[in-house]
Amino acid sequence: MSPVSEADEERLQTHTIRLELVDEPGELLAALQPISENGGNLLSIFHERGSLTPRGHIPVEVDLECTPRQFERIIDALREGGVNVIQAGAERYGEEVTVLLIGDLIETDLSDTLSRIEECARASVVDFSLTDEEGMEGRSSARVRIAAQEGSISEALETVREVGAEKELKVVEPLVGEA
Repeated sequence: MSPVSEADEERLQTHTIRLELVDEPGELLAALQPISENGGNLLSIFHERGSLTPRGHIPVEVDLECTPRQFERIIDALREGGVNVIQAGAERYGEEVTVLLIGDLIETDLSDTLSRIEECARASVVDFSLTDEEGMEGRSSARVRIAAQEGSISEALETVREVGAEKELKVVEPLVGEA
């Protein structure tokens, strides 16, 4: 393994941290403070109150941008603050894609839909917005932006297609590949 150069130590990278939080007021804020205090830039937070870890806590996934040195300080500060860090590692997402999901998103468990997309090991949901207009008889639409490791967009889209088909959701995806 080659030594890390000084330039690499100062280069911003995307990192993902998986936490396990007690379901009490202020716990999420307490977990986010060390990130801010150590120079991390929050990209997304996936806080799923609907599911619990085997220990009965809430899983939280935080995507952030910082240098490797800042990342080490953030992880140390989280652990010193009593936050249970389940997994911490650099995730280099080089590609992004936005898809639309249309259908009974709420009825078919939106939280489960997003969780299953997140389970794609080489991708992360980095942005999400939901539209649920009156008169649409339970149908809603969601814009989901997915970041994936280089070369993994196809795998992430396949996961979205599978979940969509199972839940009878229409998936509108961009053209991907060579023009």
